[in-house]
Amino acid sequence: MKIKNKVKTRRWQIRWMVLALIALSLTHCKHDELPQEVGYDPSKPVTVSDFYPKAGSVGNNLVIYGENFGNDLSKIKVMIGGKPAKVVGVKNNAIYCIIPEKAYAGDIKVSVLGGNNEELAYGASKEPLSYTRKLLVSTFLGKYYQVPSNFEEKEGPFNDCGGFKGILWLTFDPKNYNHLYFSADVNSCRLIDFEKQYVSYFRTDLDRVSILNWRMDGNQDMIVSHNHSSDTKNGNYLFTRESNFIQKKAIEVYARGVNGTIVHPQNGELYYSRFRAGDIRRYDFNTKEDKLVFSNPYSAVAVYMVMHPSGDYAYLVEYDKHFIMRTDYDRDKKTFKTPYTICGAAGTAGYADGIGTNARLNGPVQGVFVKNPEYETAGGDQYDFYFCDKANHAVRILTPQGRVSTFAGRGNNGTSGYADGDLRTEARFNNPQAIAYDDVKKCFYIGDTGNWLIRKIAKEE
Repeated sequence: MKIKNKVKTRRWQIRWMVLALIALSLTHCKHDELPQEVGYDPSKPVTVSDFYPKAGSVGNNLVIYGENFGNDLSKIKVMIGGKPAKVVGVKNNAIYCIIPEKAYAGDIKVSVLGGNNEELAYGASKEPLSYTRKLLVSTFLGKYYQVPSNFEEKEGPFNDCGGFKGILWLTFDPKNYNHLYFSADVNSCRLIDFEKQYVSYFRTDLDRVSILNWRMDGNQDMIVSHNHSSDTKNGNYLFTRESNFIQKKAIEVYARGVNGTIVHPQNGELYYSRFRAGDIRRYDFNTKEDKLVFSNPYSAVAVYMVMHPSGDYAYLVEYDKHFIMRTDYDRDKKTFKTPYTICGAAGTAGYADGIGTNARLNGPVQGVFVKNPEYETAGGDQYDFYFCDKANHAVRILTPQGRVSTFAGRGNNGTSGYADGDLRTEARFNNPQAIAYDDVKKCFYIGDTGNWLIRKIAKEE
């Protein structure tokens, strides 16, 4: 035993000696390569000879090589694509900076400034940086109120429409993608008109609207769900397109606590979830038949539902129990089958990326299917599922294989907050609940409920 311990000790001594020699040699190498602390020489030109990397996006690091930059950080100005870059360090023949936003042209210019910040000399790169546009989070609509008591709710143009409380569910009019609607629980529903750039109230005369959905027939009337607590009231209404969604008529079925609805894209039947009963029911518009499809594993829970574009399956988003189930469609029987867990752990809130039940969610709400071109060659399911993970203050991605990752939010090692910018390193949300995807413009709209705003995720424009 003593001999083994001595051998182990000796081995560790050798390892530490080798590491020390390597560190010492690296130190000498780095010292030899470091530029000298030489100040700017006005008798010599400022030149830019090279930069690395050759391609980059906003927020990426960039090193600019050249001569006669000096060593005074406050006297260096770097412009990339006509946009000022943040300079982190300068050592006469090397400048360390961060690529700014919207530096599309990519030309690089380095200026040395005088005492009054006048330009003494400058040098420019012979080739431009290849600027790659990246996805960023921005504030699309609404006013951010640092003082909550200043909140104002009103109709108005995009630049003066107040804030939005309680944003719950976003949906595009399938016949007019210039119209984006959202429900807001006990708060006012709205219509966002992209063509007129105006936000107006969408009046339902219902005290608590949960979900907005659409029929799949020729008219494609709007389905509005009323989340009430009565066993003798209708739970879903049709707002007719021919009346410009002003007139409504009830779907003649009593339903209490409707939190989720989906419509099958081919067969057109309506499915809806009930809070207290803890079940999913099916309504046939043609036969007027209403029947139980299956019971949810839990009662007194909000279950939101999202249909896959193919109609082959749907996700049941279990908000109160922090997991997502999948239910497959039986085309012969024209109904959905008993669901099974696809990600998250029932009853266990948390935050963790992972596969299946190893992932942790915390209050998931609305989601949307988005086609992923990378899946095309492999065949199979072509869609990822992006969803708002409310209490984790993030937008997550669920792949067809059940892998959950974080798409946006929780920037700067934080959780909730309000910040635009890079999806992961900067952007922050506050209890996001609603999400919609514009397949034409290739962008997401996020109902950032806690910040009373509509946020946008898109490539730099």
